[in-house]
Amino acid sequence: MSSGRVSRRIAAIAPSATLAVTNKAKALKAAGEPVVGFGAGEPDFPTPTYIVDAAVAACRDPKNHRYSPAGGLPELKAAIAEKTKRDSGYEIDPAQVIVTNGGKHAVYNALAGVIDPGDEILIPTPFWTTYPEPVRLNDGVPVFVETSITDGFRATVDKLEAARTAKTKAMIFVSPSNPSGAVYSRDEVEAIGRWAAEHDIWVLTDEIYEHLTYGDATFHSMPVVVPEIADRCIVLNGVAKTYAMTGWRVGWLIAPPDMAKALTSLQSHQTSNVANVAQMAALAAVSGPLDAVVEMRTAFDRRRQTMHQLIAGMRGAEVIEPEGAFYAFPSFEALLGQTVQGVTIESTLQLADLALEHAKVAFVPGEAFGSPGYARFSFALGDDDLRVGLDRLATYLADE
Repeated sequence: MSSGRVSRRIAAIAPSATLAVTNKAKALKAAGEPVVGFGAGEPDFPTPTYIVDAAVAACRDPKNHRYSPAGGLPELKAAIAEKTKRDSGYEIDPAQVIVTNGGKHAVYNALAGVIDPGDEILIPTPFWTTYPEPVRLNDGVPVFVETSITDGFRATVDKLEAARTAKTKAMIFVSPSNPSGAVYSRDEVEAIGRWAAEHDIWVLTDEIYEHLTYGDATFHSMPVVVPEIADRCIVLNGVAKTYAMTGWRVGWLIAPPDMAKALTSLQSHQTSNVANVAQMAALAAVSGPLDAVVEMRTAFDRRRQTMHQLIAGMRGAEVIEPEGAFYAFPSFEALLGQTVQGVTIESTLQLADLALEHAKVAFVPGEAFGSPGYARFSFALGDDDLRVGLDRLATYLADE
């Protein structure tokens, strides 16, 4: 409830649980505690040198010291269109691209463009913590479609149809998924896309992890697989994960022409242009080679397998091998009601607090993602830290 000083709408926002865990772990480390943090959703690699060099040069160019078009630098929008065609096969016009202040900004603006008060937005669980809040801030209603470890964390047409009502306006689709690591097959993408097209449902498809798939898993872009959805589809993406550029804050959305025009007007009043230096760095990234992501993916793949093996051996844990992104999402439901170090475990929220306090291991509880009983572990950290942290957690959980 609002105190009156802060509006009800803003007071009702749930803070980012992933950032909260990461910040708490960093604070403990700064205080000298040997914390191993599995909370961060960002690569542990530096931004590639050629991208940094482009930013340094951009700083010295006076044209970047001035305002630029609200929807993005023309050359960056053209490069994003080319990159999209290259990486996913989706052919678009640069005018359909809006460059945003990171991926979260793209999510917010896309939802602002789609939602009228009372509209329902389908969000499969587990979901990235940011998705529900901008739905509510835009007077929409998030409707959660539950998935679990038994169905590989992939929503089906039957589940989506069961959740659909006359008020359903859109759905959020994510593959590869944060936090579950699930990757939908081409047939699954096609089935969901055709269902959405049949019912005139907008699809907001988050493709930020498009390059991070492992084994036989393959990324498929919905508007490519189901071209008829393109007129009611908004693609969300950015440079953060592919190029280790989380702090540069450059994302984008790709929308049908009329929606793109409207959202450019919104951004012109909201933030105006993304910082020009960051845009020039992003231009170098999307125009350049994918060598850096290949190197990162190789490391993530190795860590993924190590994490899966170590978590699978923990007391009370059930985990499937992640197919994409850089997260494992094990179930600890078997621990609920059991005793760990003399304490009865009632929730994964409680378990996360206890693990941080006693094992010096930080992870994000499943409650943050709409999936109580689960937990998210990022494997975007060094191999040694990964083993040390998971060994500590296993030792902690083993003591009844």
